[in-house]
Amino acid sequence: MAMGAKPEYRDRPTVEVDILDALVDRADEGMTVLELRAVVDRDIDQIETALSTLKSDNLISVDKQGETIRIQPADHVIATDPTPDEEDQTLVDVLRDRLGL
Repeated sequence: MAMGAKPEYRDRPTVEVDILDALVDRADEGMTVLELRAVVDRDIDQIETALSTLKSDNLISVDKQGETIRIQPADHVIATDPTPDEEDQTLVDVLRDRLGL
């Protein structure tokens, strides 16, 4: 299941959000610029400009692995799945918890 970037990073330009979402989907292995280009429907100049901005804002990391450059999202960008307890709670359960009942 794709999680995407956290909501607080979704008010950025669309190309940046698309890049962050693509990177979050492949957070463990990262992506190359060419892989991003295949997923994000923008020209290479727009992608490179967005990557530069995301890097300067500390939202991505760029690592050279041999001859390949891999791009990964910063850990604080990745949205996490709710815990099973939060997911299974009913409205009544939430109200009881908040009211201390």
